[in-house]
Amino acid sequence: MTSLYRKIAAELRDQISRGALRPGDKLPTEPQLVDSYSVSRNTVRLAVALLVNEGLIVIVPGRNGGMVVRDRVTLTYHASRVEQVDGLVAETDAYMTEVQQQGREPTQTFHLTIEALPAELAERLDVADASSAVVRCCLRFVNGEPTSTQDTYYPKWLADEVPELMSPSDIPQGTTRLLAEKGYPQPAYRDELLTRMPTPDEVRRLELPAGTPIMEYHRTGYLPDGRPIRVTRIVFRGDANRVVYTLGDPTVFMNRESAE
Repeated sequence: MTSLYRKIAAELRDQISRGALRPGDKLPTEPQLVDSYSVSRNTVRLAVALLVNEGLIVIVPGRNGGMVVRDRVTLTYHASRVEQVDGLVAETDAYMTEVQQQGREPTQTFHLTIEALPAELAERLDVADASSAVVRCCLRFVNGEPTSTQDTYYPKWLADEVPELMSPSDIPQGTTRLLAEKGYPQPAYRDELLTRMPTPDEVRRLELPAGTPIMEYHRTGYLPDGRPIRVTRIVFRGDANRVVYTLGDPTVFMNRESAE
């Protein structure tokens, strides 16, 4: 027999899925649910906890708060477009433009650090564990809410050759074009994606509600001779992003989008 709290959660879940409860709507209060279902407060709390863990609702504190249906806004990240050297704008400008074209307002914060590489990133960059790396870090927001972090790691030998990578502010032409101009083009990339639950630090940085997974994306850039020269690590909110790849001739898709 299905537990009472699971039945309550199922009914509320159904109301959310068919739009009877829309994003931003408040659920009935805990006392109202207790009376409506003739159950204990604990049973209601178990049902609510289940929906929170599924990412369907959030608990908003304060007198005007309550149990609120989450707004599932999905931002599309076009992984095939973001760093085309022959493009007209830098990576940051391309990101900002794409978000704006999706009808949202992008912002970001930036800082530069020098860190010892963890083993997994040192292996990707083909350097010794704990080697120094320059890390260019962005925290990106959409409509004022954090949606992703982007940290790009450059081995120290490359920063010595291209000191502009140490700039404490955004690089006007973008790092991909800068490196190409300095003799370090990246004709090949290796992408890796995985989903998992977030670390406490990721929960804090992205202000993640309970039960929200993240998508971790690594892109390693290679020189023509096969040497890796950078790793970009993006952590996306799993409830607010999707990653799209375009394979083959991109003009086919661009022509269709222009026609539409």
